[in-house]
Amino acid sequence: MTDLQTPAREAVTGPSLPGLVEGYATLPDRFHARALPEPVSAPMLIKLNEALAYELRLDLGGFATDDLAALFSGNAVSASSRPIAMAYAGHQFGNFVPQLGDGRAILLGEVTDIHGRRRDIQLKGSGQTAFSRGGDGRAAIGPVLREYIVSEAMAALGVPTTRSLATVATGDPVYREQRLPGAILTRVAASHVRIGTFQYFAARGDTDGVKILADHVIARLYPALAQGADRYAALFAAVVNAQADLIARWMHLGFIHGVMNTDNMAISGETIDYGPCAFMDAYDPATVFSSIDQYGRYAFANQPPIGQWNLARFAETLLPLFSENQDAAVERAQSILGEFKPRFEETFLKGMRAKLGLLTEREEDGALARGLFDTMAKGGADFTLTFRSLGDDVLALADGTANGKTRALFSDPAAFDAWAALWRDRLAQEPGDASARRAAMNAVNPKYIPRNHRVEAVIAAAVDQGDYQPFEELLAVVTKPFDEQPDMAAYAEPPQMHERVLQTFCGT
Repeated sequence: MTDLQTPAREAVTGPSLPGLVEGYATLPDRFHARALPEPVSAPMLIKLNEALAYELRLDLGGFATDDLAALFSGNAVSASSRPIAMAYAGHQFGNFVPQLGDGRAILLGEVTDIHGRRRDIQLKGSGQTAFSRGGDGRAAIGPVLREYIVSEAMAALGVPTTRSLATVATGDPVYREQRLPGAILTRVAASHVRIGTFQYFAARGDTDGVKILADHVIARLYPALAQGADRYAALFAAVVNAQADLIARWMHLGFIHGVMNTDNMAISGETIDYGPCAFMDAYDPATVFSSIDQYGRYAFANQPPIGQWNLARFAETLLPLFSENQDAAVERAQSILGEFKPRFEETFLKGMRAKLGLLTEREEDGALARGLFDTMAKGGADFTLTFRSLGDDVLALADGTANGKTRALFSDPAAFDAWAALWRDRLAQEPGDASARRAAMNAVNPKYIPRNHRVEAVIAAAVDQGDYQPFEELLAVVTKPFDEQPDMAAYAEPPQMHERVLQTFCGT
């Protein structure tokens, strides 16, 4: 990789991102390859996330639209930036690939936001790098819009996630199954370090590289651990907890990541790499959308055990840092990894209590939640509408005067009635006012999610007509997921049979 550190061309400097510094680029050369964005012919700014720009302390108000398009397409590079592609490896569908890396993403640098947190800024779809492996390094408009919409919806839902700062149409085609318009996404993350980043160095026997990376991550993401004698084990424990909490949040919302490879799991505990992701409509634990997940490895219900499997791979990279004694290191890793399942179950059940309107804890709550999921699966009930309707029906269900409207979502309403009777009995043991409970439930059970058929309609409008108004409208709706928004009520509805989207695609 050494001979790839210096690109053949020089960067075109232009308007600078305020406060941008090199960050990860200051690590040794073997951690990354120098990579300049490839120019595009006709950059056009589609969307700037002004609220996020403010959060990042990026004062862009005085920038001309053309300057913003040049900046977020990579046609111009901030003078303070040393653009790089990060090196990493990864298990892809269970198979280890020792060198992957940023094949179509370029890290511009980092800024410090209004909360004092350091945040990466990265271009995605900005051209070939040393890690492109024959790919074009570009992105089509569809995957870019999908990531923008879904990542911003996840942020509004309170899920740790990378964010979308801007998207630009390039004016150049990309070729996948067909000719498509190209685009570039500007992505923001607490860090782009992945489990696969650690695997890259471990696979090469580069223990010093693993240690440098671990120290970087601790300083960047978990500074409270820096002075501890057992800081590397503490780092592993922190990541185990972060991933357990993250995946529990996915499960609360019916979200399916789609490609939970180790190179797609961020050490920060953020959701990263929105490729064939989707929110399910009718609940089915075996739901898979990804066109490349032919055997359901990353199906909805498999996400927690896959998360733990990936963390085991992370532990393997850290063993030399845990102890010089191999047996002692393995024992330490296994002990920490064993906390994943109880942490996940604790976070999941806590969230389910909130979704069901339960403020107190009782032993039977887990069975009550599982009973609802079983009933939803058998009854083909819509995931999001079921929970939202429970909040709307809580007044009727709590006093037993009616069964409410939720039952109409089930193919066998009588089966729901049987579960609702148990729920009503459990609510009778709760303190508090039913109207306050309904408000609390509606604050955690979204009415609006980026449903697949809506996202695909946005993409079709952009590809076929160059029309971004549907994108703007859907984005506005899903970034206020808990609000009623009466004029946008149609966006809450599940797809009709002819509107269903059964497969999603990575876009590479």
